[in-house]
Amino acid sequence: MHPGKARSIHLVELPEPSVADVPGGRGVLVEVLRVGVDGTDKEINEGLYGAAPPGQDFLVTGHENFGRVLEVGPNVPTTIKPGGLVVSTVRRPGHSLYDEIGLQDFTTDDVYYERGINLLHGYLTERYGEDSQYVVPLPESLHEVGVLLEPTTVAEKGINQAYEIQRRLKVWRPQRAAVLGSGTIGLLASLILRLRGLEVVCCSLPKAPYLNSDLIKELGGTYVSTQDLTPGQAAEQYGPFDLMLEATGFSPLVFEAAEALGRNGVLVVASVTGGDRKAEVPADKINQGFVLGNKVMVGTVNASRDDFERGVTDLIRAEAIYPGWLGKLLTTPVHGLDRFQEMIDHLEAGDGIKTYVQVK
Repeated sequence: MHPGKARSIHLVELPEPSVADVPGGRGVLVEVLRVGVDGTDKEINEGLYGAAPPGQDFLVTGHENFGRVLEVGPNVPTTIKPGGLVVSTVRRPGHSLYDEIGLQDFTTDDVYYERGINLLHGYLTERYGEDSQYVVPLPESLHEVGVLLEPTTVAEKGINQAYEIQRRLKVWRPQRAAVLGSGTIGLLASLILRLRGLEVVCCSLPKAPYLNSDLIKELGGTYVSTQDLTPGQAAEQYGPFDLMLEATGFSPLVFEAAEALGRNGVLVVASVTGGDRKAEVPADKINQGFVLGNKVMVGTVNASRDDFERGVTDLIRAEAIYPGWLGKLLTTPVHGLDRFQEMIDHLEAGDGIKTYVQVK
C-alpha cells in the first residue's frame, strides 16, 4: 500500500529475503503460512495512517503473521529450528529508555516502528527474514490456530497490566469481569479471563443468538446485548465488575464503563479511536467513583515478547480446555496474495470474525 493514498493496495515482486540480511548470525528465514488482517490494514488502505520505510513509497502490510522456519543463522537459539512454527512480534525498538530494556510497546518516542504498520514492512508476503530475538516459536499442535497469536497478545497485555497494577492491593482477587465488544479481541479477552477463572460478561451491540454470542456461552460466559442492557445495568445485574476491558471501537462506551466499574476495579481501554466524536458524561459521578472507589483506567497498545509467550501458553490451554473453540474464530479465509481485493472487501463488509490470507 502507499500510505496516505486511499485504496492503493497492489501486488508487487520483491527481492528474496535471506538470513544474511540480519546481522550477527541471528537471521531467521520464514515461509509465511497465514496472515490475519484487521481494521488496521483496512485503515492503512484508506490512507488514514501508516508510513513507508525510509527511501520507499510503499508499505508491505500485514502484522498478524504465522509461518514455518526455512533457515536459521549460526547464532539463532536452538528453540527456533527449520521446520518449526513461529510468529514474529510487531513493534521494534526506538530510542527511549523503555525501548532499550525490551519494552518498546511502552516507548515514549514520538516515532515508533511497527512491522506492517509504521516505517517497517509487514508480513503479507511469501517469505520474510527476521532477527531471532523477535521470533516466538509455537508447538505443532497450534498449526491450525497459530495465526491468532498476535491478536491474542493484545488481550494478554491488557489483562496482565491490570494484574500488575493491582499488585498494590496485595490481595486483589478479581471474581467478575466485563468485556465490551465481541470482535476478535473481545472474544480472545473473554477466553483469557475464563482461563484465569473469572466469571465473564461480554457486552456487545448485536442481539443473540449469533456466532459470537454462542462462542461466549461455550466459554461458560454470559452474553449481553447493549440494546437490552447498558454496561451500568449489566453491572447491577451481573457485577460488580472487578475488571473491565473495552474493545468496541466506540469511545463513548469507555465513559459508561468507567461509571459501571466496581470498587478497586481496573478498566482497560484497548480501542484506538479516530475522529472527533464527543459525548456528554456524568463527570462528577465518575470522578467521585474513581476517587472513593480506588479505581484505575489504563490504556493498552501493542505487546511485548512476554505477552507473545504468555499467549502461546494460553492458546495451548484453550485447545485443551475448550477444544475447537479457537478454530471457530477463523471464519473468513482468502486464498492467495493475488486475491488482495477480496481481503479488503471482507474487511470493509465486516463479515465474520477473523479474516485471514492463506498464503501457503
